[in-house]
Amino acid sequence: MCNKRKLLIIGGDLRQIYCGRRLAKQYDVYIMGFDDELLPVSDIKKADCTMKSFFDYIVLPVPALQSGEIISTPFSKEKFTLSDIKKLSKPNGVIFGGKLDEKVLSYLKGNPIADYMEREGLNILNAVPTAEGAVQIAMEELPATINSQKVLVAGYGRIGKALVNILKGLGADITVGVHSSESESWAKLAGLKTCSTKNIEGDYGLIFNTVPKLIFTKDVFDKLNPEVLIIDLASKPGGVDFDTAAQLGIKVVWALGLPGKIAPITSGEIIADTISGIIQERSETDVKA
Repeated sequence: MCNKRKLLIIGGDLRQIYCGRRLAKQYDVYIMGFDDELLPVSDIKKADCTMKSFFDYIVLPVPALQSGEIISTPFSKEKFTLSDIKKLSKPNGVIFGGKLDEKVLSYLKGNPIADYMEREGLNILNAVPTAEGAVQIAMEELPATINSQKVLVAGYGRIGKALVNILKGLGADITVGVHSSESESWAKLAGLKTCSTKNIEGDYGLIFNTVPKLIFTKDVFDKLNPEVLIIDLASKPGGVDFDTAAQLGIKVVWALGLPGKIAPITSGEIIADTISGIIQERSETDVKA
């Protein structure tokens, strides 16, 4: 008889499968929301909605919902709802999710909820596959090499720093767009040219935006090379006026969810390790209490 805590992975992209495989080393892992041909042979099991009040932990995808109260299950013909989650969870079962909105939080009220995407360690580690994926897109879309290319990286946070490290190795001519004196100091310490995100202009061939607020407007487009390629890595609503860019013929790629698309194994294992860490922290707190 298995005495491991029972954990359910439900929906999401391929990251969730690799997350489940990693967690199966510690927990009794089940999965829903994936067609059978995608599932591993032995280390995680198929779950169904008859397992009422069965799971100690439930892991939701990012984003959690497809529409209404329907869980996001892009790799399955089956549909599940928030109501199913409540029925599957033990009364005090912990529900994990990423960037959960108020609708989900309100519906699942009563269960302990942990947002794994709020963990700084996860976001730091996720910056690498995001940056690698962004550079891959640039290589596919640009009609020239990145070597010697004039590149602007708007924002010098986790993803901006990871991008700069990769672009340096490729021989790019890098400028960092910063919006604070602290970011400017860090960029200068790294030997980088800087400009203010409030005053972006120049003959860049490639721009990566990591700042989650509107920066690239018509006023900025008018000061840029009209043949520039912009890759926006910022979460919704993004940092680019997409409609105006399209009208001006400026190519923009809004590259969301790159870790899951580019490196699902690495990204899934990062999520798994974060969840495992949260469970361990909760256990230690319960013991002290």
